[in-house]
Amino acid sequence: MTVVSRTWRRFVIRHDLCKHLSLQMFPQLSRVDHVNKLGGSTKGHARVGSSNIMEWEALEREHRAYAFLARCYRVARTASYWSSKGQRNPVVPETLTYRLIADLYVVTEIKIRPFQAYFQFGYLIYSAKSVRFRMGHIKDADESCQDSDTDRFAWTHTSLEFEMAQENRLQTFKLPEPCQDSGQ
Repeated sequence: MTVVSRTWRRFVIRHDLCKHLSLQMFPQLSRVDHVNKLGGSTKGHARVGSSNIMEWEALEREHRAYAFLARCYRVARTASYWSSKGQRNPVVPETLTYRLIADLYVVTEIKIRPFQAYFQFGYLIYSAKSVRFRMGHIKDADESCQDSDTDRFAWTHTSLEFEMAQENRLQTFKLPEPCQDSGQ
């Protein structure tokens, strides 16, 4: 928004375009009541004639918050790879844990491409029969269990189990509804 004219910027802010876009993409955000400025001081009494200024500052603050959220919605286009020793028994589960670098994330789908070993006879494909996704965050230190990795997390979303095609192609697994949480 810094490249466009002031008039256009005011139009975008006055008509809540970033907020409307965010709510259209993620209706769960409709539960947000208002936006507070962190680290700012709350003024007890407004001066006479300053209500328009205060209203404009509130609109700008809300615009910045929703514009920030819109930037967070962008999908990182970097690939992630994993390797394991594998199992002969197909019922043995395998868990991969990723830490997302964003402070706030919204996941709508996950894409996976099974590995095909072109260097092996028969070009074997290494793929899970099915996948399930869990999203959450690390528990507070006082409530965290040290028994296993899964006990260290507070899971806020667990998907259904998705069947994987045993093919060397990018497969998309769409979640029934967007999942949002913090990446901490």
